[in-house]
Amino acid sequence: MAERTRRARGEPGELRVNAYSERWLKKGFPWVYPKEVTQGTPAPGEQVVIRGEDGGVLGVGVADSGWLAARVYRSDEGALDAEWLDGVLQRAAALRDRILPGETNAYRLVNGENDGLPGVRIDWWSHFATITLDTPAAAPLLDGIVHWLRIHRAPRGIVVCWRPDPRDTRDFSAATPSPGVYWGHAPPGDVRVRERGLSVDVRPLEAPDVGLYCDMRDVRTWLEPFWGGCSVLNLFAFTGVFSVSAARSGASDVVSVDLSARALERAEANFRANDLDPGQHEFLAEDSFKALDRYRRTGQTFDRVLVDPPSFSHGPSGIWSGKKDWPRLAAACARVTAADGLLIVASNQGELSPREFRGLVGEGLERAGRPAQHLTSLGQAPDFPAATWFPEGRYLKVDVYRLL
Repeated sequence: MAERTRRARGEPGELRVNAYSERWLKKGFPWVYPKEVTQGTPAPGEQVVIRGEDGGVLGVGVADSGWLAARVYRSDEGALDAEWLDGVLQRAAALRDRILPGETNAYRLVNGENDGLPGVRIDWWSHFATITLDTPAAAPLLDGIVHWLRIHRAPRGIVVCWRPDPRDTRDFSAATPSPGVYWGHAPPGDVRVRERGLSVDVRPLEAPDVGLYCDMRDVRTWLEPFWGGCSVLNLFAFTGVFSVSAARSGASDVVSVDLSARALERAEANFRANDLDPGQHEFLAEDSFKALDRYRRTGQTFDRVLVDPPSFSHGPSGIWSGKKDWPRLAAACARVTAADGLLIVASNQGELSPREFRGLVGEGLERAGRPAQHLTSLGQAPDFPAATWFPEGRYLKVDVYRLL
């Protein structure tokens, strides 16, 4: 009864957490797990004051009912009001305004937990914005975010989409509709964006996977000097942005492999958008493992092999499992990489640590009998900052090997 009365008055709810959660929250960790809650049952989407066992305030957040009990937005007792939201968004925007390279108008404006907005990601595509929510519980923040974007970024349209965490087993079908325009108007078609001068056609209405992964921008930059005069195999190529970058930087021939013929049609369009002739390169709508096996049997090798499998792909080879499949994938790639060639391997699975990832790839190289030198480890671009208080924030791992 008291809880219903409090909600009617618009007052925030309360959660009490155990000592384990308290230690993490005091370090800035933004999540509360259900097993850590000792008292309180606020409704999903409701503002909550989070208290420790002694009643002391640990922060203010938004309650949920899935794999997380709450997401924490403030470390004090202040309200999640317009002034607070404006400060969070201004701070995030100021970083992007400082660090983005020239001729770039596609980027991550707010990177969820790492920018102080757990469960919310905002991406910018030339004149359009996409807001991605991890949970319907974050929806009460939407109107404030849209208001800020309209004032400070003047978008032509804002698309909202949902991307529930795979660890959340709730049925979101009723609460999370397909991506759609939340404010403004829809793009008239593909939106052409620029990344350091490279042109890419994206589709905001297909968010969150619009056709360009901006977190890989610095990886593409680092690799540019290594493409010239080389044969390139790009596996799980998606819309071919790495393929375009390689061809634009002088690769002699590029083979793009992806299970989706539709994605490869977009890859060819991206070649044309950069005044490159897709007819001089190859696009294969095929399972990457099958393509690798064929190249092994025919003895064909490549100077550069790039492999970046989706975290949750489904194909003829079954459901992708990083810990199970990386050794065989790395081995298959190593067998078709030429001597003195480069193997570039990438994973965006946050639960896989850099050390584990290198171990799995190393196991694959050993299976293939290919000694190698590890040249460098790369990560996400700086508009995807990783907060020190959020271990999962540093999710992207890219390692470059020279095969001997």
